[in-house]
Amino acid sequence: MQTMFTEPGTFTSPGSHASAFDALPAGVAALAEVAQGLIVHEHITAAYGFELPPERRATVHIRPVAALLDQILVEDGRPLTTPREPANRLAGNCRHYTVLTVAMLRAQGIPARARCGFGGYFGSGAFEDHWVCEYWNAPENRWVLVDAQLDEVLRKAMGIGFDVLDVPRDEFVVAGDAWRQCRAGDADPARFGFSPLNQSGYWWIAGNLLRDVAALNNMEMLPWDVWGAMPRPDEPADTELFDHLAALTTEPDATLAELTARYESDARLTVPGTVYNAVLDRSDTWS
Repeated sequence: MQTMFTEPGTFTSPGSHASAFDALPAGVAALAEVAQGLIVHEHITAAYGFELPPERRATVHIRPVAALLDQILVEDGRPLTTPREPANRLAGNCRHYTVLTVAMLRAQGIPARARCGFGGYFGSGAFEDHWVCEYWNAPENRWVLVDAQLDEVLRKAMGIGFDVLDVPRDEFVVAGDAWRQCRAGDADPARFGFSPLNQSGYWWIAGNLLRDVAALNNMEMLPWDVWGAMPRPDEPADTELFDHLAALTTEPDATLAELTARYESDARLTVPGTVYNAVLDRSDTWS
């Protein structure tokens, strides 16, 4: 099981920059700091005292870690362990922090994977669309959630009181758990979505659930990539399908073989070579 999450994937391979990982410090805390010194969230630059120029936003659409490293090292060839000034960091989002951290952990033989779901700690009162890293903590024999985006600046600005290297499961809710809680009547689907766009509900949860299914199959797509069974805002989700996917992703270690077989055999789930980029309103070919 864990072997699948120690090998580089389609988007988590460093490619020609593998040697740049050789000098990285060991351990999840140090690697999260490396990611924080290389990336800045495109929508939270004010916390660092600057406004992101529009021309800098194109990098948020980069999917592979190898291409992220291309951009980072072209702009600044110093070792990855050297933090860049916030205004000179690569513009990205939670997914970019996550895949870079996953890639670095895997390079050190630590099982790691990206999880798509919802964070309840952004001060909106809602559970917001979000990605985090999940790594295998061998001494404790458990998977641990890490929010590599939350550096000291953001922790202070957002009043984060928990350990971001061990995010509680009620603070970050993986998409399958959100789906199951709502279907059981234990949570309100209107609380799960993306409040800046005033969007929420089962359709948004279903989209993130399918992104989580893909990520568990080493396909960490952009947060706005759309394909297959993802419903539109005005469409009902296929409850039978997403009930099943939610059950498979809640404890993925126990169901990984079935999850992978279902993902690979069901065209509604498999990431096609061309997806719809909802932010750019266009079809993107990633392969």
